[in-house]
Amino acid sequence: MKYSVLLLAASSAASLIAGSAYAQSGAGEVEELVVTGTRTEGRSRLETLAPVDVVSAQALQQRGTTELATALATSVPSITFPRPSNTDGTDALRPATLRGQGPDQTLVLVNGTRRHATALVNTNGSVGRGSAAVDLNAIPSTAIDRIEVLRDGASAQYGSDAIAGVINIRLREASSGGGLSVTYGSYVTSFDGYYGRKDDIRDGATTTVSGWQGLSILGDGFLTLSAEYRSREHTNRSDIDKRVTPNRITSRFGDADVDDISFYANAGKPLGDWDLYGWYGYQHRDASSAATYRLPTDTQQNILSVYPNGYLPYLTTDTEDVSAGVGIRGEIAGFKADINLVYGKNDIDFGVQNTINPSYGATSPTSFQAGGLTYDQLVFGADFSREFDVGLAGPLNVAFGLEARKEGYKINQGEVASYARGPITNVAFGSRGFTGFTPSNEVDVDRDAVGVYVDLEGKVTENLTLSAALRYEDYSDFGDTTTYKVAGRYEVTPEFAIRGAISSGFRAPALQQQYYTSTSILYINNVPFETGTYPATSQVARALGAEPLKAETSDNYALGFVFRRGAFELTVDGYKIDVKDRIVLSETLTGSPTAAPGTNGRVIYDLLAPYGASAARFFINGVDTETVGVDVVARYRIVDDQAGTFDLTAAGNYNDVEVTKTPVTKTSILPTPTSLFARQATLRFEDGTPKHKLTLQGDWSREAWGATVRTTFYGDVLSPGTLADGSADNHTGTRGLVDLEARYTFPVGLTASIGADNVFDVYPRQIIPSQNTTSAAPFSSFSPFGFGGRFVYGRLAMKW
Repeated sequence: MKYSVLLLAASSAASLIAGSAYAQSGAGEVEELVVTGTRTEGRSRLETLAPVDVVSAQALQQRGTTELATALATSVPSITFPRPSNTDGTDALRPATLRGQGPDQTLVLVNGTRRHATALVNTNGSVGRGSAAVDLNAIPSTAIDRIEVLRDGASAQYGSDAIAGVINIRLREASSGGGLSVTYGSYVTSFDGYYGRKDDIRDGATTTVSGWQGLSILGDGFLTLSAEYRSREHTNRSDIDKRVTPNRITSRFGDADVDDISFYANAGKPLGDWDLYGWYGYQHRDASSAATYRLPTDTQQNILSVYPNGYLPYLTTDTEDVSAGVGIRGEIAGFKADINLVYGKNDIDFGVQNTINPSYGATSPTSFQAGGLTYDQLVFGADFSREFDVGLAGPLNVAFGLEARKEGYKINQGEVASYARGPITNVAFGSRGFTGFTPSNEVDVDRDAVGVYVDLEGKVTENLTLSAALRYEDYSDFGDTTTYKVAGRYEVTPEFAIRGAISSGFRAPALQQQYYTSTSILYINNVPFETGTYPATSQVARALGAEPLKAETSDNYALGFVFRRGAFELTVDGYKIDVKDRIVLSETLTGSPTAAPGTNGRVIYDLLAPYGASAARFFINGVDTETVGVDVVARYRIVDDQAGTFDLTAAGNYNDVEVTKTPVTKTSILPTPTSLFARQATLRFEDGTPKHKLTLQGDWSREAWGATVRTTFYGDVLSPGTLADGSADNHTGTRGLVDLEARYTFPVGLTASIGADNVFDVYPRQIIPSQNTTSAAPFSSFSPFGFGGRFVYGRLAMKW
């Protein structure tokens, strides 16, 4: 009922918008051809059988943020990009979500080919917990021509991960011209905390220098070089700590310190009847985020002679990201052919600074190398397509191909002092803030996968276009799967069309989920026991009933319409996504040697003791979700000789996620069944992203002047607490943020811009003191727009 009412309201509102729009004159139209979601050439954005958003490089750059993921989230309402803090490596490699699904349920492509994920698996309590996602911020916006976001299930077309949709990043192709841009900004905000902090804050200073240059290769080829350097200082919204004397700010809660440098090269060259193409991308990122403050009186974690005032550990994340691709396009036996080979690698090294291993006493080091993670991927793709005249109203496009993929994953141990127990036995041990990976955590694994597909699309009648796709994939580690998709578009009138799709989907378990291991040692009666995260196939996890992971599966349903008259366009697309056997990180099951015989605690201890463990969590299948939502996008473009050009957009997303099934422990394992995905984890799925998000944007230009005004409304987000009655839950509140930018282009081609993101300095709702007893984290990391406040910036950009 709620879904139907929303569709009716959206349609009614659109009719009102359209009625006023038609009265305007001098309107112009912009046609954008897309390649995502279809293998038929020449489809415009409004002619596709499934909704596709097209975000230009210019649109990404007309705002204060220079992070690709943040800019994309403010451009596409169905994308959310939270900015968590105090979540270990997730502070530096933050995941984005599409339509409220998991970060790893959206497939990311670069130039139409699969991009690699990060080596990091998110194991803390943030949005995307348990996932290993693609790092969108590893790609500089200056290297991008446009981004196409397919908002529909597409596993049958592209393979694993495309449950929520596809983000296809198209790199810039230029044989001449270039540009250089320098952006500087910082947070200029006022913060009034519950614990007494009342400051006008200036922090988070960010400097970004980026540029690109197009070069000709032997006359008819191109080489586009792009580079970017970004330096961002940390922010801090922690409140005053009343536990220390004198009262002062002891914690750091906000964005990490980040320095990154990126380089991309994209090239193409005709070779007779064939086109050779390729690209190379590299980013190095150094980040430093804060853990939680350790009090000087904490006898378990502090050595007074080393830190008489307590200490705040810092986690350093040193990341190298590499991608490279080479391919050739041409024609074989009348079929258009595209054959390519793509490699990607993400390498992360962890360090801990300003910390201690208390068990080493005053002789402990204060900085540690804590180990690292590596993920790499090699993909071979071959795609073929040809149009056939089979007596339909238009040609039938027949496409088929294969994709072969090899993936590898490694965990490297940290230095001994980062995880070992020193001579002092009655205190904590391992580097505080982030304990290093142990020798038993090391893994070096790989797997192969091969997929084949066939994709048909044709104009059955003058008004009806249909498509069908079928894909089969086989993995060396968990088996095979087959998915399908059927879609159609019926043109009722030249101005109005109905479109819809039904598809199945899947997501293969990531190697990171299958093999990630992180443990620390506890001593029980001077006997060492491990506790931590284990692979589902490990002896520890199997003892608690874990089984090898299998693929997630989904059923997607979509129905919507497209309306266009003159320069006004409107799309409304409803959807339903049912996902079964989602892969999640379980609750921690803890044993106790002192628990009464026959209780869960004692049974767990007895089961794990032979393997030297006392507590464990692991990845499991078993969570089912149902998502219902609608996307509405309206756009109107006005061209007036006196007033200039106006591009007006209203875009909204409503998304409701419901967890319909959760796993519990087997009765054959524990006497009392225990949830493996409890209340807090369930609510993180259901309410961790806003149910509604609306963006209203106006772009204006006239001669040398230009301006952008953007208002984004975010629905309330729940940050679930640990208490079963909900009394520890927190809400971010419904908020509206306004962004402004003004531009002027001088005759020499230099454009000067000034602006502010979040002009009115809006914050999410603060966490009340009874639920934030340390004052360290006044805001929820689930906030869909962060908690930094107003960001003011200026930019100088030159094009030639």
